[in-house]
Amino acid sequence: MIKAIQVSAARLWHAVAGTELRRDVLETYAVRLLVVAITFATAVVVTRQLGPSGRGFYAVAVTIGAIGAQFGNMGLHASNMYYVAKDRALLPALTGNTLAVSLLASIPTALGGFALVLWPKLAPIHGTLLLLALASVPSALLYQLTQGLLLGANEVRAYNKIEYSSRILTLLLICILALVHVRAVEPFFSVTLVSAIFGFLWAFLRLGKVSTSPPTLSFTVFRQSIGVGLRAYLIAFFGFLVLRIDLLMVKYMLGATEAGYYSISQVLAENTMMFPVVVGLLLFPKLSGITDRQVKLRLANKAVLATAALMLPAVSIAPLVAAPVISIAFGRTFLPAVVPFAWLMPGTFFLGLETVMVQLLNSEGFPTVIIVAWIADTLVNVALNLWAIPHYGISGASIVSSLCYFLMFIMVFAVVWQRNYARPPLPAGAPDLRPA
Repeated sequence: MIKAIQVSAARLWHAVAGTELRRDVLETYAVRLLVVAITFATAVVVTRQLGPSGRGFYAVAVTIGAIGAQFGNMGLHASNMYYVAKDRALLPALTGNTLAVSLLASIPTALGGFALVLWPKLAPIHGTLLLLALASVPSALLYQLTQGLLLGANEVRAYNKIEYSSRILTLLLICILALVHVRAVEPFFSVTLVSAIFGFLWAFLRLGKVSTSPPTLSFTVFRQSIGVGLRAYLIAFFGFLVLRIDLLMVKYMLGATEAGYYSISQVLAENTMMFPVVVGLLLFPKLSGITDRQVKLRLANKAVLATAALMLPAVSIAPLVAAPVISIAFGRTFLPAVVPFAWLMPGTFFLGLETVMVQLLNSEGFPTVIIVAWIADTLVNVALNLWAIPHYGISGASIVSSLCYFLMFIMVFAVVWQRNYARPPLPAGAPDLRPA
């Protein structure tokens, strides 16, 4: 009887999951739902303890750390995944190079912190919180890069375990701070630092188990992979600026309270992006390991269509339930976040499609045209926000973001169409990185 139940369960799972990619997406999406619930609960506790102004300073500190990690990764988060997916034997060298780059990234971070101390008017935050935000850069970088190596090595379940475990740790520590009635921003932000270090150590130990040898430094591998890495770096950095620079501009132009409201609308918008982010994250190494051009194209098309079908209902319903959700979770004080959140939804739909669609291009070595597109989109975003935020407040920032998300979708769609349908496709593949 037990065996019959096990066989039936296995057949049902096979019918639902199908291919390895679909199974990984389902598992990772389920984990992301758990992570979203944990992150949402964490945001609720932080927001209720710190209030609008404190929440604004907290969000700015998190943004500084995240931008620093994006600035310092040199594209290794993507190029590592790209090359490990093609050749597992490169894992020891890529791991060693990752540690070295993370250590070197601490130098410009320290110099930047020193400059902000000398010219405090340039810094959006000050004192201990600024130092903690700067200290979070190398720890976030190590966590980000080692997690990318796990995905490239197809260690999807290990990646997922580390993701939700580190978030659970964050929530537990923050709840402890709330129970002892801590109201300062610095202790709450310190928890994110501890969580990143915890996640990195776990990922590093896991990589040691799946690697063929201990981490080694290889300048040959680094030199040959840096071309792809720098292109991935520029795409990620300017893409991240489009997603985050508006929060910093809101803080400078409107103050910490408005930044607190706007950060809530961003958090909710990111939650609606969860499915396309998961699909893109897992689709990239799969496409990178496929050499048949038509197989890659069919897989990418199916992923985009599935994403569109699931995203459209989400972005349509989300604005209708935003007010009660925000009121219940964060309190009526944060209801000003409802309107900017609603304005983010149209652009979020197209950004979700772009996130999946662009993986076809990324799997070919991150073409330069996508870098140019993100740089142009960033410049448009900043220019429009300089006008929209003073005139229309945080709703203006949301409208600008939606327009820029749609613009990026149009540019990526045009490149994909031109490369795959308007003329014969370009050859795919990456150079051999094995040291001579």
